[in-house]
Amino acid sequence: MPGDPGASHADAWHALADYLAQAGPPVLFGLPGDDLAALAAVDSRGLRLVLCRDQRNAVFMATGYALGSGGPGVCVIGKGPAVANAVTGLVEARASGAPVVLVAGGTAVDRRGSGAFQELDQLALVSPAVKWAHRVDHPDRVAPALERAFLVAASDPRGPVYLELPDHLIGAPVPRARPWLPATAVARARATSPVRGAALTALRSSRRPVVLVGGGMRHRNPDGVVERFAERIGAAVFTTASGRGAVAEDHPLFCGLSGLYTPPGTEELWREADLVVAVGSRLEETATTGWDRPDRPVLQVDVDPASLSTDHPGPRVVGDGADVLAAWVAEVDRPPDRSWRTAVERCRAAARGHAEQVRGAPPEGDRPRVVDVLAAIDEVLPPDRVLVQENGLQDMWSYFYPHYTCRSAGGCIAPSEQTTLGFGAAAAAGARLAAPDRPVVAFVGDGAFNLFRSDLATLDREGIGVLYVVLRNGGYGWLHAQLDRHRLDPARHGFASDAPDAGGAGSHFPVTDRTGLVDAVRRGYRVTARGGVAVVHVDVRLADRHPALDNLIGDFPAHVAQC
Repeated sequence: MPGDPGASHADAWHALADYLAQAGPPVLFGLPGDDLAALAAVDSRGLRLVLCRDQRNAVFMATGYALGSGGPGVCVIGKGPAVANAVTGLVEARASGAPVVLVAGGTAVDRRGSGAFQELDQLALVSPAVKWAHRVDHPDRVAPALERAFLVAASDPRGPVYLELPDHLIGAPVPRARPWLPATAVARARATSPVRGAALTALRSSRRPVVLVGGGMRHRNPDGVVERFAERIGAAVFTTASGRGAVAEDHPLFCGLSGLYTPPGTEELWREADLVVAVGSRLEETATTGWDRPDRPVLQVDVDPASLSTDHPGPRVVGDGADVLAAWVAEVDRPPDRSWRTAVERCRAAARGHAEQVRGAPPEGDRPRVVDVLAAIDEVLPPDRVLVQENGLQDMWSYFYPHYTCRSAGGCIAPSEQTTLGFGAAAAAGARLAAPDRPVVAFVGDGAFNLFRSDLATLDREGIGVLYVVLRNGGYGWLHAQLDRHRLDPARHGFASDAPDAGGAGSHFPVTDRTGLVDAVRRGYRVTARGGVAVVHVDVRLADRHPALDNLIGDFPAHVAQC
């Protein structure tokens, strides 16, 4: 810009810190490389870096932050095995459409091919899991690469990017000829005219429509355009697992999740629907399990043509879901079919009746049932809570409406179709930092929790108040020793402590019978309200799973007998 002389930064990591201080999120996650150059740069600008014990958890946290805030999640790590360990997180972020920026170290250009310490072809490793992967080899290219990384991550279709800053950029001055241009400054063109043709014809002729909302509509329904569209055409509303939280589940047209998680009592809607309007969904296998009408048209709307499924008949529209639905609200000029609205109301009542029947069944023994645990969460935590889900056998009860309802004031973060074990447990930390004024509860199994548990002390140290409801069937000395050399504060950066962590950080509340359940959840919630981390361990029976999953064979959802 005219009048701005630009700037020079001490090195690439200081350039990144300056960009984040002016245009990025207020918090980032990671485990920096042994040289601690990234940590020193972050400290120089007063940024908050949540130091994690595991790079995998760090990327999960950044993903949770991105999904919760709608903005970028940033993760900073070292090189070699650090990057390899982060790939699992990138796979989950890519499938979730999360705008995560992973910045890693790398082997210096003059050492490549020499057997250098932790040398690895990192670009080849991460490229299949990200939208864009790039290595910066010259200081002059650092500033443009930073801007591009955040722009690509935040642009539709959103997803993770990888940026490598090799070792030879440490200590090399980085010039910048103009002010930073953040990704938020890039204007997005909106639809100026409605989509007509076959899509509008299908809408006008449908009498029994279903609207299916996918994860692509997250943060794209702030004014309730999905609900207004459903009311205009008289459609039943379902979401995919990753689309949960995009619509209000206490809306009178909402009927639950689709496919594998179809609530008992609502199958009639899928059998009788004459049109499915899928918005922001890739129509993944779990979302379409049980669809026994291969001839039924599916009207797909997605901003990314590569996300449109070609396995279903029906019109396909490339465009922003919110814009397209808003235009169609004014274009559909027929009244909704009253008999179909009656069917929707009847099926919703049947789903509620089935849930009440399950809740009212005599328990076996004194152990809490999973439905009791969900009821306790609903009783204790306020309606604006954010539920972060895993995808284990028993915590999947939370996917079946109305055993759990994500209310209009609340939110939800679920794993993608990859269902990476431990994602939800770690992502809950990012979700809480994205919404610091709202309670966050992670509903997880003990297997997922144990994968994450090394970073429980991280949340405790950082004051990230997450409530973990777990269905139950130490430190880094080398990095800590480098702090003095870099004149960094060991009290702020807790790589190690005098009391080695044994996975017992936080406040723990064991529950072995139903009588203590609500009190334990209430006590845990009070801890998190003060910024502490609380874990409610609930002993449950291994056989306590949703009946819809009884016929699950192996790990292939298509084998579930349903509908």
